Amino acid sequence: MGSRILKVLAISAVLLVAACSHKDDGTSLGTNGKMDQSATATSTPVEQAPAATGGPTPGTEQDLVVNVGDRVFFALNQHDLSAEARATVEKQAAWLKTYPHINVSIEGHCDERGTREYNLALGEKRANSVKTYLVSLGVDAGRLQTISYGKERPAVTGSDETAWAQNRRAVLVVQ
Repeated sequence: MGSRILKVLAISAVLLVAACSHKDDGTSLGTNGKMDQSATATSTPVEQAPAATGGPTPGTEQDLVVNVGDRVFFALNQHDLSAEARATVEKQAAWLKTYPHINVSIEGHCDERGTREYNLALGEKRANSVKTYLVSLGVDAGRLQTISYGKERPAVTGSDETAWAQNRRAVLVVQ
C-alpha cells in the first residue's frame, strides 16, 4: 500500500511539472506560470508507446496519465464539464474501452475556499459529472467508483488563483 502512495505522489509531481510547462496557448511554459486548463484537452490520443521503448506499460495508471490525461479541471464553484474537460473525458472513455478489465475511482477535489461540508458536496458533484459523462460514452458504470475529498487533498499548496485552479479537479485513479 505504501508503494502505491509513493507511486501516486511521484506521478503527481510529474503532472505538476508538466502542467507548469504550458502557456495559455497550450505550447510552452510562460513566464507568468499560469496553468493552461486546455492542456489536458490537447493530450495525445490513446496510442501507447511500447513498453520496450521506455514508454509506460499499456493499460497502467502511468499509461493513462501520460497518454490520455487523468484529470479535468473546473471553474470556481462549478461542477459542469467545460468543452476542454469533455474532450479529456472522451479520451478517458476511449482508453477505458480499450482496457475493459480496468476499474477506476473518480476523485472529486476542490480548492481551499469554502467550508468542509460545501467542498465535500461540490467534490462529489464533480466526480459524478465525470462518471455520468463516461457512462454516456459507453463505459460500464460498474467499473466506476466516485469519492469526494473536498479540499482535503490539494494538488498544489498556495492561496492564489494559480493554486486554486489546479485544485479544482476530478482525477481518475486506476484501481
